[in-house]
Amino acid sequence: MGHEVSLFRGPSGLERAKEIIERMHTHDIPPTPPNYEIWTGYVAGSPPELCREIETRLTSGDAFTDEVNDELFERFFANTRLSIQMLEASGLIARELDGAVSNLRGAGSQASSYATLLKTAAERFEGGVDSDAFRAMVKQLAVSTHEMAEQNLKLVEQIEASSRQVEELQAALQAVKVEALTDGLTGLANRRMFDETLQRRVEEATTSSGELCVALLEIDNLRRITDNWGHSLGDQVLRYIASTLRAHAQGDVMAARIANEEFALIMPRTNVNLGEALTARVARAVKSKRLSVKSTGDVIGEITLSIGVARFQPDDAATGLVTRATACLDAAKAQGRDRSVTDLQLARQQNAA
Repeated sequence: MGHEVSLFRGPSGLERAKEIIERMHTHDIPPTPPNYEIWTGYVAGSPPELCREIETRLTSGDAFTDEVNDELFERFFANTRLSIQMLEASGLIARELDGAVSNLRGAGSQASSYATLLKTAAERFEGGVDSDAFRAMVKQLAVSTHEMAEQNLKLVEQIEASSRQVEELQAALQAVKVEALTDGLTGLANRRMFDETLQRRVEEATTSSGELCVALLEIDNLRRITDNWGHSLGDQVLRYIASTLRAHAQGDVMAARIANEEFALIMPRTNVNLGEALTARVARAVKSKRLSVKSTGDVIGEITLSIGVARFQPDDAATGLVTRATACLDAAKAQGRDRSVTDLQLARQQNAA
């Protein structure tokens, strides 16, 4: 990190900053903070995986679309940013709690002293005291009682203030988590949340020898819709698919949007037949609705899905499960789209060939 920062200091750093802007302009990349962070990393040579990804795209002439830019930032920078934000928020909460504890300890010490004073006064009163000593003792008790009351009032105010601050910080931390793990357009889990959840489910299935299915669902011909009616209608279709998935993802089934037009379902304790049945219900629900363009009334026709379903196998890793589901999805598209292919079916097809 220190090396990267030093690259952008002084006159040479200014030249590098200009170079970044010029490169982004050359490839029609909007100069947003996330995009600038991506290309700053590329010019600085870190992380290496990002540099290789950009070099590959430059060599092949691929366009840096908004979707590509978002994916690059999501993969290489968003997780680091989340960790920093979470650490900062956690540190603030820890300091608030530490302050409250210190106040409680201080109040406890003062309360102990006050109790000692009361005990001493009681003992002296029982033994009998003259009027001057009595007045002095009462005065001392009055002063100490007043100080104790003041301290208690301050303590209550401090605890209330700390409690409010902790609640606000906890809410902010939760918002950071939600933003980092949720797809902004659809409200479903994003690719990071999908990967983390699948890893956990695979570990559970491995430990318990349980069943697990993963389904990948891709919208057929979404590009045709956006080309004919614009990206706003494409976004409407994506939100509609998401709402349908959310309605069918009951219990601990998780729905996610993992690419532009690709969605996923993680189905724990589900065999391949039940997994295929669930995705078939989703596909029927999606296909049954006719979406239209509000401004013109144009009906855009059926929305169909191509689906690949893979089941967990002994000694499986999360990547292997996704790879097989992807192969099934590719087979569904190759066979004409608007259909579902499971890894069992794909294995039979390959054996028969």
